Amino acid sequence: MRKQTAMNRDWIATARTLSEALPYLQRYTGAIVVIKFGGHAMGDDAEMESFARDVVLMRQVGVNPVVVHGGGPMINEMLAKLGVQSEFVRGKRVTDAATVEVVEMVLSGRVNKRIVQAINDQGGRAVGLSGKDGGLMLCEQTDAALGFVGTPSEVNPRVLHSLFEAGMIPVVAPIGAGRAGETFNVNGDTAAGAIAAALKADRLLLLTDVAGVKDAGGEVVTELTPDHIRALTEEGVIAGGMIPKTETALAAIEGGVRAVVILDGRAPNACLLELFTDHGAGSLIRAPRQTG
Repeated sequence: MRKQTAMNRDWIATARTLSEALPYLQRYTGAIVVIKFGGHAMGDDAEMESFARDVVLMRQVGVNPVVVHGGGPMINEMLAKLGVQSEFVRGKRVTDAATVEVVEMVLSGRVNKRIVQAINDQGGRAVGLSGKDGGLMLCEQTDAALGFVGTPSEVNPRVLHSLFEAGMIPVVAPIGAGRAGETFNVNGDTAAGAIAAALKADRLLLLTDVAGVKDAGGEVVTELTPDHIRALTEEGVIAGGMIPKTETALAAIEGGVRAVVILDGRAPNACLLELFTDHGAGSLIRAPRQTG
């Protein structure tokens, strides 16, 4: 029998938050949300656990989440342990035959299964796969000078739909196959954008280590259109590592994704704040004349 105790303000606030979330829970029932998971949160056990709990909650309330992850620091660590030397062209790592074997081992193995286990530990049913499984992601070589680095040319999301129907949460490593059977390393943001476009996802959430897209004054812009993104890029306001993220966002929207959000994955419950509250948690990018 439960013990009767006086009501506490925190409990009341929690109940109010749940009540206010109802329209958003209804709004996203059956929606597909692709989440690019990476950055600092991947290396922190507590943040990994928090992220996994949020993903399980999303699935529990009827959302179909897909997690696409990176793993650059883990790849660097393993290459160093194995003594595999890397060459760089224009500041980008050349992925030769030896390197791509390590990349696949780390991404499809260690990193992928750690995320799967974290989700399962929170009561979810996650399945790990890469772009090579079920013909999910066919790639073309991005640049011959960079070796086995690929750009998705065809994405077949049937395997993901099958997992949704079975109540599973797909966790995808950004490894793709070439037409001749080659293995390609794919940028995690690029892979997430291509998968989101193929699924016509309702949302693509790009988790980063920054608060979002900032204007010339350093303030986060909470909502942008593709034209606004292009203008900020031409002015040099969007620069450095934010450029490939916004390019991914634009390509995803052109491919049929309803909206893309660039948000700080270090913030507690960032995905839940973005989906289920009025506040949002980053920079939302969508074409004009859309609502929701």
